[in-house]
Amino acid sequence: MRVLVTSCSERTFLQMMAPVAWALRTAGHEVCFASQPELTEQITRTGLAAVPIGRNRGAWRIAALHVDEREAGRPDLPAPYDAPVLPPESRDWAAMRDGYEAFTTRYHGGGWHVTDNFPMIADLVAYARQWQPDLVLWEPTTYAGGLAAQACGAAHGRLLWSIDVFGAAREIYLDLAARRPATDREDPMARWLGGFARKHGFEFSEELITGQFSIDQLPGSLSLGAAGHDYLPVQYIPYASATVVPKWLWDKPERPRIAVTLGITATDRFNGYAVDLQDVLNALADLDVEVVATVPTKNQAELTAVPANVRLVDWAPLHALVATCAAVINHAGPGTLLTCAVAGVPQLTLPFDFDEPELARRAAEQGAALVVRPQEATPEAIRAAVRRLLDEPRFASRAAALRDEIRALPSPNDLVTELEQRVEHHRATREQRCAS
Repeated sequence: MRVLVTSCSERTFLQMMAPVAWALRTAGHEVCFASQPELTEQITRTGLAAVPIGRNRGAWRIAALHVDEREAGRPDLPAPYDAPVLPPESRDWAAMRDGYEAFTTRYHGGGWHVTDNFPMIADLVAYARQWQPDLVLWEPTTYAGGLAAQACGAAHGRLLWSIDVFGAAREIYLDLAARRPATDREDPMARWLGGFARKHGFEFSEELITGQFSIDQLPGSLSLGAAGHDYLPVQYIPYASATVVPKWLWDKPERPRIAVTLGITATDRFNGYAVDLQDVLNALADLDVEVVATVPTKNQAELTAVPANVRLVDWAPLHALVATCAAVINHAGPGTLLTCAVAGVPQLTLPFDFDEPELARRAAEQGAALVVRPQEATPEAIRAAVRRLLDEPRFASRAAALRDEIRALPSPNDLVTELEQRVEHHRATREQRCAS
């Protein structure tokens, strides 16, 4: 088959999608990854064929013009994507509608889906019609992928990178809308995508929002999705692109090793970490542990003092680092949290943005992690949590259980057969429809 994988230009999305793309490639299928030009170098570093499309104009560039609003928006999920984690009685159709409206029609302080997708749609549709892929896999906010698939007649599905608040929110919205008068069911997402669909010769369908199916990389204990949607579970495989394992990671540490890694988004997209990194390091200074903190060089200079038991590194391959650790302090970004989970390591999460608080809550509920919100992340709270992770055996036991749960899922190689069958079924259905 020909497989088109696509995402807006976010490196973290690429890293979450690369293992499935490579499984398809090593199974003998032709695979290419389409994104905005600024991601081309990162794509080629994975060894995949890159297709630069559209222009480099994403939501973060627009948000950069509104720093105060961007910083204020860091905590938790915005409407409409908070609905799946709210109590049913708190779900509000009007708030969800307004959230969709903001993401699909306005640039100021929002316009997320518009600014990520508009620069890609025309080129991606044109390329799909020219290349004629059999399957399109798209990141769940890269709606250009669904449009391209529909335009060329390919089977298509979303390749998820975290809890599926997008699919779950859509299911809730449609349910709430169905209870309203027929004259008062405004649907900004359908209006927005429907306009592009008609421009390219077809009509809107819900598949443009949630795909024909979705590949879910989260184990059942962490997953959140839409009850009526078709999910294909797959084992998460850590991926760090081209990287080097440093020699200091070869040997087993003499003392329990604690990794501190707070993600690249905080420094690349926001004004810094949501917690005081100096406080985090100071909290661990008097413990009999070795601390490895991954901190970009530009941010290392902001530290006033580095405790004697701390090693600062600009970068280390996360899967190799956490495999040597007794515990990890992180921000609960899905790639980081899942990489730690695959290693069977207890985690202290300091979540601050979008899906992170809910993902952290689920990991704590499973028993493999503790959560300290940034506003409560005092040195005393951090130290106490780390001591619990090291001293209470149940955390290591639950972390091992989470690791085993992930490893029991189908591998990306196993998933390929299911995707092949989906494509064959799609072809047969299209042929029957054409014949009739």
